[in-house]
Amino acid sequence: MTTTAARPHSRTSRWPDRLAPLAAGWLGLWGVLALLATITGAGYPFGANDPAGSENNLLRLVPVEAGPPLFAVLLLTAAVAALTMTGAARPAGLLRAVLLGYGWAVAFVLAVVVPDARVLVLLGYAPMLIVGAPFGWPPVDYSEVFTWALFARIAALAGGVLLAGAVLAWQRRTAGTCVACGRGGTDRGWATTAAATRWGRWTAWTAAVIPFGYALTRFAWAAGVPLGISPDMLDELKETGAVWAGAGLGAFATAGAILTLGLVQRWGERFPRWLPGLAGRPVPVKLAVVPATLVALAVTAATLGLLSTPDFWRLGGSFSMASAPMLLWPLWGVALGAATYAYHLRRRGTCRACGRG
Repeated sequence: MTTTAARPHSRTSRWPDRLAPLAAGWLGLWGVLALLATITGAGYPFGANDPAGSENNLLRLVPVEAGPPLFAVLLLTAAVAALTMTGAARPAGLLRAVLLGYGWAVAFVLAVVVPDARVLVLLGYAPMLIVGAPFGWPPVDYSEVFTWALFARIAALAGGVLLAGAVLAWQRRTAGTCVACGRGGTDRGWATTAAATRWGRWTAWTAAVIPFGYALTRFAWAAGVPLGISPDMLDELKETGAVWAGAGLGAFATAGAILTLGLVQRWGERFPRWLPGLAGRPVPVKLAVVPATLVALAVTAATLGLLSTPDFWRLGGSFSMASAPMLLWPLWGVALGAATYAYHLRRRGTCRACGRG
């Protein structure tokens, strides 16, 4: 009787190969829309055409008439680059460097530069909007919240993530390492499980403290304590109901801080015993990594927009308990991204595609 070695799981070994065509299709679709906006002069949702304002977005520096053709060239060229990454051949060193550099640059622009604080705000308000919609609270016009400009930012973020995944898979394939996990030899010292455990703990606690500091100020306002603001401003927030919206964002930030700590706690690896049906089972790695990565990107995008505005630096000149959490946002996005990557390194285990680990 003879036996054969088990073949790698098909879904595990093939999903990186699907990223390039998906990215090419998504970028090509939006590139065509940008081309239509160039021809018709309508539909461009950024800069001066943004009805909600663009003071916290770097695209305000791009003239409206130059935006559509610029995006058309950027997206269509990136779609072609993604298509070239579907093959197995390894190009010459210079061509490979150019494709990688362009792919990573476009992915950064789409995932970090195009979105702004509105994507992060949407993530924070989403629970309130979903739960409160049947009861008419909060009293907002949903057509003013879910606009074409917001949808375009979310689409750009999705395109940036898809392109980044495609570029990473191609980079690994052309470097001779495992496409699924990136292993191809001895792990670098900082990427070992022991090292990731050490620096991941510091980054996770850093990423948890910052949003909790934000939540603390908003809870204080809801309790009638003018922490970092004047009593008159607190009265104004109460009259408009904004104090309760701030408390809702504070609750979301607190939940996020607690979940961030799960990246370095045992209950972040195995479900707690009090969860029926899940008690003691391993937490799927993607269940933690995917949402944490999304929040890290949204925070970084919001930070980049804030850093580009003079108001942010004037805020730093008038330091207070109300402004301190926002001044720490640049560190928040980086720390959360690092903590998420450390969690991935600790829990990735043996790769089903290459058997390493």
